[in-house]
Amino acid sequence: MKNALIIAGQILLLWIIYSVCSRVVTYFHIPLPGSVLGMIVLFILLSAGVIKEQWLSAATTPLLKHLTFFFIPIAVELMEWGDLFVQKGYLLFLPLVISTLVALLTTGGIVQLLDKTTSKTSGGEITCKPKC
Repeated sequence: MKNALIIAGQILLLWIIYSVCSRVVTYFHIPLPGSVLGMIVLFILLSAGVIKEQWLSAATTPLLKHLTFFFIPIAVELMEWGDLFVQKGYLLFLPLVISTLVALLTTGGIVQLLDKTTSKTSGGEITCKPKC
């Protein structure tokens, strides 16, 4: 019973942060979803030590197990911004393509560099020794 109350309190804290940030976005007409602002505020509070990770760990551990389920509300909220994507989508296309290419080229370059380093140190062969 005590554990359930702790989890409920921690989820309540997360919900309060989300709710306040959603209202701030609506009131100030900030061009950002309330959930994104909530994540930014939560990150700042955790980084500054205002909120300790232990204060949220009992609630966040089960939530993280089902993380993909929680992307559905984010996707639905992004659908509300559809007109913005239609009007300014071309501005998003170039950064998406560039960031994808940078990530692919960087990953490929690091893998090739590590492969060359491994080949030089092991003589190009991978040998397995049997366990005794």
